[in-house]
Amino acid sequence: MLKGGLTVQQVAADLQISDQTIYNWHKQDRIDAGLEPGITSSVQVELVAARRRISELEAELAVARRASELLREVVSPKGGSRPSR
Repeated sequence: MLKGGLTVQQVAADLQISDQTIYNWHKQDRIDAGLEPGITSSVQVELVAARRRISELEAELAVARRASELLREVVSPKGGSRPSR
């Protein structure tokens, strides 16, 4: 719409959203087109996915560490036997 000649205010009014949102979208479009420096939308998607995966791996690691602690309490460090059942 901006490329078609409408002003930011006209686009914002037509879409019933804030001017700032239009400015943000326009800036991101320029970044994605390589006209401005910044993180492209595709890189941002990859970063979000990577952060999500890191969180999952950290949670799995915490569980593994806790399991290791519990096993250490049950089995002696010198390879002793488990308590009888």
